[in-house]
Amino acid sequence: MRPDDTMWVTQKCQYALRALFELAKRQGEGAVRSVDIAANQAIPKRFLEVILHQLRQGGFVDSQRGKEGGFFLSRPPANITVGDIIRFIDGPMTPVDCQLDRPHFDCALKGSCVFLGLWDEAREALERVYDTKTLQELVDKESAMSCEQPANYII
Repeated sequence: MRPDDTMWVTQKCQYALRALFELAKRQGEGAVRSVDIAANQAIPKRFLEVILHQLRQGGFVDSQRGKEGGFFLSRPPANITVGDIIRFIDGPMTPVDCQLDRPHFDCALKGSCVFLGLWDEAREALERVYDTKTLQELVDKESAMSCEQPANYII
């Protein structure tokens, strides 16, 4: 759960997204060493180890030991959405505390707040964006972006 329960994507979640993205880019190439994931996605190695362990427990990645060891996606990148990852690492996507089902949260306007519909719309819009973007789409987008980059030639 995020420390302040806002819609911000935590740094840990951004690292998890980038690690899974790197594995999606290398899908079918075998296991990827954590040191390579860390280097290619600018993730501190000590944080990455913890995140990869958590992602393994969540069923996003599997690992292989040995000389050819490393990590790989446990399911196709087209079947993993950004929303899946965010919810797993950061918890529910709620813009305000009152949307969380918490017994200790007490609001004087609970049940009659004019903003509740607005908060629901914001959450639904955010979920719609994150839940319709898969790792495969992001890999494809990066590939298309690299094809669009003009070559820089020095003469």
